[in-house]
Amino acid sequence: MTSSGTRTAEVLGLGAYLERTQERVEAALSSYLPEVEADPAAACPARLAQAMRHSVLGGGKRLRPVLCVMAAEACGSEGAPALPAACALEMVHTYSLIHDDLPAMDDDDLRRGRPSCHKAFDEATAILAGDALLTLAFEVVAREVRPGSAALRCVRILAEAAGATGMVGGQMADLQAEGRTATQGEPVAGTLAALEAIHRRKTGALLRAALGMGAAVAEATELCTQALDRYGTAVGLAFQIVDDLLDVQGDPTKLGKRVGKDSELGKWTYPRFLGIDGSRRRARQLAEEAVAALEPLGPRGEYLRGLALALLERDR
Repeated sequence: MTSSGTRTAEVLGLGAYLERTQERVEAALSSYLPEVEADPAAACPARLAQAMRHSVLGGGKRLRPVLCVMAAEACGSEGAPALPAACALEMVHTYSLIHDDLPAMDDDDLRRGRPSCHKAFDEATAILAGDALLTLAFEVVAREVRPGSAALRCVRILAEAAGATGMVGGQMADLQAEGRTATQGEPVAGTLAALEAIHRRKTGALLRAALGMGAAVAEATELCTQALDRYGTAVGLAFQIVDDLLDVQGDPTKLGKRVGKDSELGKWTYPRFLGIDGSRRRARQLAEEAVAALEPLGPRGEYLRGLALALLERDR
């Protein structure tokens, strides 16, 4: 039997599909976030709720939740059951952005074209907003994802992707690499392999988790799950390379943040080691690897294929 997700794939182009899915994610995110209540006795203090909503509902590509929904549909499921997991991914991603923007980290005043959380409120509120989003993500998965076995699988995938061996570990390695030359060699060697190891954790882990969580919600076969995992690994690195290129050549008005920051901080980036053209070639190679990984999914993987290639052309 053809699922509604597959029927949608037959009648919508990629752009229209992305817009529709982003709208669904946006509505679901708003419903899961605490409301701003004037009552001082409200369960969530109004200032904390304001900071959470400011950061989550301030725009963004919603790439991780979209990938989660796409993955579930590519495995034969409806998209709606994947929305709680999709929203949890976006909450964890937004928490990481709030903390990354803090003065102790990347010290950014803008995020998505608006004041970053600590600038709109204050540092303490920003830290607490990030903490609240991280924990709310797991609450939403545990409460909303069904069946319980799928929720448990999603919790494990998300925790591993976000933690010390995933996103947080990648952020630590990224900070340690700042200012190091390619010849110092401590504790990370100045090689492409070392750079990719950083970004497989810092950026790639959560993108890969989006595919895994979508597969878990769909109770996918092992063949489908493995194909999506290979796709997620390749797409995660391709996305980071394009991100590095945008920091060099991007338009800050489209990006909603200042460009050139990576170079100022002495960060390890793909253009630094491969140059502009070499970085573009590597991103293209990875996108093609992602597309090839989807062969077991057949026509159901069409949106995922299109997205992998479209990411090469993004300008924000």
